[in-house]
Formats: sequence, C-alpha cells, structure tokens
Amino acid sequence: MNIKRIFFKNKNFKFGYYVKASFREYSFLPLFRSKRVAMINNLSSYDHAIIDRLAYYNKLDEIQTVGEGACYLKDMKRPKKGSVYYFDLKEYVRYFDGDLRIDMIPGDVVDIPKTPAIVKSRPIGGNNCNSVLLNMDKVRHFNFIKDEIAFRDKKNMLLGRATVQQEHRSRFFQIYFDHPLCDLGDVSKKNQHKGWYKPAISITEHLHYKFILALEGNDVATNLKWVMSSNSIAVMPIPKFETWFMEGLLIPDYHYIHIQDDYSDLEVKLNYYIENPEKAEEIIKNAHQFVKRFENQMVEDLVSVLVLEKFFIKTGQRAVL
Repeated sequence: MNIKRIFFKNKNFKFGYYVKASFREYSFLPLFRSKRVAMINNLSSYDHAIIDRLAYYNKLDEIQTVGEGACYLKDMKRPKKGSVYYFDLKEYVRYFDGDLRIDMIPGDVVDIPKTPAIVKSRPIGGNNCNSVLLNMDKVRHFNFIKDEIAFRDKKNMLLGRATVQQEHRSRFFQIYFDHPLCDLGDVSKKNQHKGWYKPAISITEHLHYKFILALEGNDVATNLKWVMSSNSIAVMPIPKFETWFMEGLLIPDYHYIHIQDDYSDLEVKLNYYIENPEKAEEIIKNAHQFVKRFENQMVEDLVSVLVLEKFFIKTGQRAVL
C-alpha cells in the first residue's frame, strides 16, 4: 500500500501549481490585455449569475482612493513568504496595464480595511465593501473531490481533525472529545492538551464518515469546500467569515448541518440525520449544486477579471469600458 499516494489523493497538486505559476511570470502581457477587452465585450453571452457574483465579491459603489499600501502592478515582486497570494493575484492582474495601483492584504483577513483592498477573506457581517474578494491561496483552500462512497455506507459518526488553537475549537473538543458519536483529534503536537492529539489523516480516510466537522479557524474552515463536494456532510455553526466560496450564501440545514454556536444541539442533530438518511441526502445534493458554480474555469477567470476591472474603476483609475 502506497501511504503517500493515499494521503495526497484528493488534494491539489502543489508542485504543479508552482510550476504553472512560475511559467506565468513570463506571460506575453499585451496578449492578456487584449483578451481582457474581448472577455468583457462578450459578457452578454453569459448568464446573470456572473454579474451577481461580481456584485457579491466587489461591493464598491462609490469612487475611493487606494490606500498607502497600494503598489503599481509593474512593480509587483514575488515575496520570500506568502508567494501563493502573489501568484494568485498575478494570474489576473497581468490582464491590466502596469501603471494601475492595487492594494492586496495577504493572509487570514478578519477585519475590514479602511480603504479598498483585495483580500482572501472578510467578515460576513457589517459594511464589508472595502474587502474585495479574490480567490487567493486557492491551492490550499479550493479543492473539490470525487467521493465514491454513498452516504448510507459511511460510519454513523462525526470526524474532526484540526489544529486546535482557537478558543471556539477548544471549547468543542472539551465538550465532545470523548463522545461516542465523535472521533476528534488535534493534529498539532505543540498544543498543550496532549490528550487530544491524533495524527492527521487523509481526505480519503475522512470519507468513511457521514459527518465532518467544519469549524472555522482564524477565518473560514479550510475543509468546507471539499466536504461539500463529497457524500459526507459538513457540520458547523453559521459561518462568520467568507471567501471566494461565498460562505455567506450557505443556508443552514440546506447546504450543511447547522449547530448552535454553543454546540449544545450536536447530538440531537446527528441522531436526526442518522435516523433520516433521506434528509441528509437532500443536503448533500444541495451542497453539490452549490459547488457546481465554481467548476467552470472560464467563468472563474472571467469573474476574477471583472472583480479587478471594477476595483480599478471604483478607485478612479479606469473609465468604464
């Protein structure tokens, strides 16, 4: 048995991502700038969902000035750390003139910037207009899978493997670590509660369980995308942060099994869906339908370019085409 192959199955191929991103550095930029104009001119051939997604990701409605942290596109340099954010941004800013300026905040962004900025994540609530979403760190976060195990053939348990650093994750483990319906493990040996430690397991091994814990970490739950593409069900409270996946549009007990913020109803909810598998299968069907909107790469490219086009227009740097 090839343990490495099993562990990395159902994961994005990171080496290939970096190779492709490195070659992208040598793109013939005038070609992509011409392509951008053609993409926008053909916008009418796409359905209205494209415009809806643009409005969701980029909510800027008034002209504003970019912040002091903004840089010219032509001056963008690959950083020593966090290169995935640079690569994912560079994939689409190459469609634009180098004299435009952009502000990008890398990492898990949980606060709303004072001036417009490109971010991977933002709070769902409040006035989050200055947080303009682009699909960044996608090699880690945007991973969809094929699950060949039917829901009814899986174990009647909730599986949870995570790094338990945040207080809300720690609280869940304190309540349910020894519960007979749960198989929980903290994959970090460095954390203080040594009794919670269990080795990380592959996505393939996760798929033998009907329910998979998808608690947010610093921002969103990293595993939520692949869980919703599987035949298992994500279990979580209503999310507080969102990314390109538009977590703010997810409907409780329609796209995922919703539990209260204090986790008090977990056992009741799990038992309900164990006893009513047809209801669970409805959620799985709805989750798969939600995931489908991200599977067309041509659409993903178009929406990404439109998000940046609107960013440059709403920061007073470009006129409307």
